[in-house]
Amino acid sequence: MSKQYGSYFTFGDIVSNEYGVWISGEGTFDAPERDIEYVEIPGKSRALILDNNRFRNIDITYPAYMSGDFDSRFDVFKAAMLSYAGQYMILSDTYHPNEFRYATFTGGIDPETGPYNRSGRFDITFNCGPQRFLTSGLSTTTFAEAGTIANPTAYTATPNIRVYGYGTVGVGSNTITITIHPYPYIDIDCEAMDAKYQANNCNGYVQVSGDVFPTLPPGNTGITISGSVSKIELQPRWWTV
Repeated sequence: MSKQYGSYFTFGDIVSNEYGVWISGEGTFDAPERDIEYVEIPGKSRALILDNNRFRNIDITYPAYMSGDFDSRFDVFKAAMLSYAGQYMILSDTYHPNEFRYATFTGGIDPETGPYNRSGRFDITFNCGPQRFLTSGLSTTTFAEAGTIANPTAYTATPNIRVYGYGTVGVGSNTITITIHPYPYIDIDCEAMDAKYQANNCNGYVQVSGDVFPTLPPGNTGITISGSVSKIELQPRWWTV
């Protein structure tokens, strides 16, 4: 591994400092833009605000530096980055060790090289989903009986819920009803609105109240289980901006 100079990022399985690439983090603190439309109405001095209840993607730019053997190592690094072009991958950095984003890299790195191409500076820009997911939100909480879960953020989370058995699971005011099935458990992704066991589609065994998948708003949410559900494992996926 290269000598430690500073901070680095991880994108998919690429760890930048293993390529001799070190970063500055001043571009990582920007907040995403709320998706809002302003509609001008004749006769009214203020525009009507239409909130689409979402945030827009955001570009995150890392000023980067590579020192030593730039002309040979940069090509290897660039090829590795471009192998992920157009795909969402997990992006994290040492400035925010308890967070990660889902990001894409579309290419385009224009380096400024030093004398004899021994070093170079360049910007690396990722197009990121607006959420900064908390690593704490990847931990699971097991419920074998009724309980509560507390969302520590100001934003509504969409959890993963693994249900063992069949019956009814209540999450706040929403319920999930699972009919008899042949699998040891069913995974319910409330963001993707999808149910499966490994690669098997299980949506036919799952019904959600009002066709609305459960969410975890800020504060406490009650959890209940009934029927032949032995337990659930809930991964909350907390996030912030």
